[in-house]
Amino acid sequence: MSYSCYIGLMWPLCRGGFMLSDIEIAQQNKMEKIQVIADKCGLTPDDIEQYGHYKAKISFDAIRRLESKPDGKLVLVTAITPTPAGEGKSTTSIGLVQGLQKIGKNAIATLREPSLGPVFGIKGGAAGGGYAQVVPMDDINLHFTGDMHAITSANNLLSAMIDNHIHQGNELQIDLRQLSWTRVLDMNDRALRNVTVALGGKVCGFPREDHFMITVASEIMAILCLAKDLEDLKERFGRIVIGCNLAGEPVYVHQLGCQGAMALLMKDAIKPNLVQTLEHTPAIVHGGPFANIAHGCNSIVATKLGLKLGDIVVTEAGFGADLGAEKFLDIKCRYGDIFPDTIVIVATLRALKMHGGVPKQELNTENVEAVTKGFSNLQKAIENMRYFNVPVLVAINKFATDTDAEIAELTRLCNEFGVPVELNECWEKGGEGGIDMAKKVVELLEGSKPTPKFVYALEDSLEEKVNKIVKTIYGGDGVIFTDKAKKQIKQLADWGLDRLPVCMAKTQYSLSDNPALLGAPKGFTITVSDIRVANGAGFIVCRTGDVMVMPGLPKRPAALNMDIEADGTIKGLF
Repeated sequence: MSYSCYIGLMWPLCRGGFMLSDIEIAQQNKMEKIQVIADKCGLTPDDIEQYGHYKAKISFDAIRRLESKPDGKLVLVTAITPTPAGEGKSTTSIGLVQGLQKIGKNAIATLREPSLGPVFGIKGGAAGGGYAQVVPMDDINLHFTGDMHAITSANNLLSAMIDNHIHQGNELQIDLRQLSWTRVLDMNDRALRNVTVALGGKVCGFPREDHFMITVASEIMAILCLAKDLEDLKERFGRIVIGCNLAGEPVYVHQLGCQGAMALLMKDAIKPNLVQTLEHTPAIVHGGPFANIAHGCNSIVATKLGLKLGDIVVTEAGFGADLGAEKFLDIKCRYGDIFPDTIVIVATLRALKMHGGVPKQELNTENVEAVTKGFSNLQKAIENMRYFNVPVLVAINKFATDTDAEIAELTRLCNEFGVPVELNECWEKGGEGGIDMAKKVVELLEGSKPTPKFVYALEDSLEEKVNKIVKTIYGGDGVIFTDKAKKQIKQLADWGLDRLPVCMAKTQYSLSDNPALLGAPKGFTITVSDIRVANGAGFIVCRTGDVMVMPGLPKRPAALNMDIEADGTIKGLF
């Protein structure tokens, strides 16, 4: 097998002259029935609700029954600042769990669900790759158990209820000019970013400009991932702020009275999904907000359940350590009363060379100097995670184009910086390629019980929280709040909603808010242009730069490579 077979985002493997894509590897794998996987976790047939032979929902009866069990150890997988060269957090997470299984550990993965938009666009799915995948990967990357559709429906039910309330007399005096709730669709459709709705006369409502976001950007998704159970989900729905009235006061969903109907649509989606890796290790895949828009982590329910089912739980946070990992630690850990025992930072030599100034088309050429220069980004990620007083491991996700000299230089730099580093070959070799990484993780976990530490205190002002994130995590000089943002801060203070955790909406491609600034830039400021409260989720979103909440398709979407044959065999899905 050789990494030289890497083409685009397909990551095919070569064996005997044939090229195997991710889906071909998955299709050749013989899965175990989901009850067998449940048995490995200590779950009974009554604990799961099967969706076919190979996937299932885990009931809340089982979750409540397991609450008294002691927790296992938690490993968080994050990465350097992403580049088009790829990093491979999901692949590393899955491969690490398979590696832990190889050395006799009871390990389980708790991962995020893919979004259909990126699946058919350019980013791809979220089921791993090569011989480190969760399966059935086609189901997981497509409709899975319907969670995304439930989120879309609950979100858009609220939109319909708002418009109907206004049409039927607007008893709450909702200000049409200040509605903050928008419709969503789980597809990359740039034409829906800005739309005009309610055309067609009086019977169709009040015409106005409206907007669509991708489903994973919905507050409903964030609430799903932060709620502890169905009742908490419903209460959080009731706390959602949909805008304000003509007097400038916040309008809540509970005033509309539809939180119960929204929760009804989510009654199954709140239950975690059980699947397996290619090597039949249990995996819980549940929830998946984007980390450049929301907090970028799987559900608290899934992670906490994993801690009851496994001795070691491996979870991930979206994009780089400056986004998903910071939000995991400052938002998810606060609400979930959890904290990682070890953090794994994924890096590739290709990405480090890009951070060192090498164009994408030249990444296959050895460039030790660029690795040295690009190490500044990895170094900042290490510093950020060390800030939280958690043991850190660097995992080098190996590509065929990586040379011995480049690997040696990165190893030297990590050793000089005092951080352990291991080669990760899970994509090519599955669990076998993650054994060294797994052993080092176990070593770091022994005796590790970090005391939770956060970047900011909840009592800090909103301005103080954002400044602490920018200076501590991004390495910037400070924050500029636009006049619009300043007015929004005052409004949140007047409403008494300004002391929540902060969720930064920022480009994933740079530590700054300028995607062109790679490496570890210095001397920059972050401009916050828009602030909104996600009161149901329990955080304040501060928007910087040009972050798209409804992505578009590329010139050649991945959908053009996909097909299905008469017997139902799927082709071209990575």
